[in-house]
Amino acid sequence: MSTVRILYTEDDATLAFLTKDNLEQNHYEVTHCEDGKSGFEAFKKGSFDICILDIMMPKMDGFELATEIRKLDVDVPIIFLSAKTLKEDRLKGLRLGADDYLVKPFSIEELLLKIEIFLRRSRKNNLVEKSIYEIGKYQFDTKNFILFNETEKIPLTQREADLLKLFLDNKNVVLKREQILTSLWGDDDYFMGRSLDVFISRLRKILANEKGIAIDNLHGIGFRFKAE
Repeated sequence: MSTVRILYTEDDATLAFLTKDNLEQNHYEVTHCEDGKSGFEAFKKGSFDICILDIMMPKMDGFELATEIRKLDVDVPIIFLSAKTLKEDRLKGLRLGADDYLVKPFSIEELLLKIEIFLRRSRKNNLVEKSIYEIGKYQFDTKNFILFNETEKIPLTQREADLLKLFLDNKNVVLKREQILTSLWGDDDYFMGRSLDVFISRLRKILANEKGIAIDNLHGIGFRFKAE
């Protein structure tokens, strides 16, 4: 497998050194830039598999950089790193086309996990999109929102179908609750959270008798779709 190339922008020299060192120890090739402008120049010249962008940077901030990157590449995964904790800042980043938003100080383990998740998803998106999935005794038709087999047909709502597809594309991977909510709704407020619980309960009920399949609730974290 070819080496994964990461564009990493961060103006804090100490944090940049530690993060870059950890990423390289995990066999990623990292191009580090100290400001957004040089980051954009590097992006235009190179070919990157994922971008990790600080927000508060000189010359061009992370939001501006992400906007320019999206003009050139709508698919490359983008993860924001920021000391900004306001919900509005996180939502702004996601609306600009970022895939996730990590608040400083962050753990390198969490960053590595997110990189792995988004690279896996990016590779899948580069393949022909799958429309039929096998789930135990069922087949799942993602285009028509139906679970079916030889004897029954179970219609799903669009949200239930979107949620099930998200789980199937990330089998045996922990998905944070807020990650699921923003993926399905673009927000993670209380009302959407209650709706998510209802959808997960219904999917659990439908799949209750399927051997080796379960939707685990990791308290305070999120969910994991387990499938053998």
